[in-house]
Amino acid sequence: MFNLGDKVVYPMHGAGIIDSIESKEILGETKNYFVLKMPIGEMKLMIPVDNVDNIGIRDIIEEDAVGEVVAILKQGAVLNDSNWNKRYRDNMLKMKTGDIFAVAQVVRDLTYRDREKGLSTGEKKMLISAKQMICSEIALATNEDGNVVLEYLDSIINEDVNEE
Repeated sequence: MFNLGDKVVYPMHGAGIIDSIESKEILGETKNYFVLKMPIGEMKLMIPVDNVDNIGIRDIIEEDAVGEVVAILKQGAVLNDSNWNKRYRDNMLKMKTGDIFAVAQVVRDLTYRDREKGLSTGEKKMLISAKQMICSEIALATNEDGNVVLEYLDSIINEDVNEE
């Protein structure tokens, strides 16, 4: 079970800090909710306490695992030549896991595809969302400002482009 102040990842939304626990009555039923404050975008999410296990909430990575994420971003991309719809579904499955390493693969591969062939509108939105998910978790793991982390990630992702 999680407590106030815990840093957690909410799959498909990214990392945040459990800011409070509130009781809300919805449709005549009162439930307790974790209020998750996100480090990027000032967004707050309410997550039913009794549904945390089903949603896949997990602790954030340790700071020393950030290097593994960076290594994935620096690896050569895996260019999936299937149609955009299948690629989108495959990438969405990775993102729904909430696994930062899988999400880093999505960012790496979509960034490469964007450079080489361009992305569909849906894939562009997915890339933005995936980058924010990674950024929020690294920001909390390293106690760094989200904008600083985003600039750092962009510099890593664009590293090979700048060298050409």
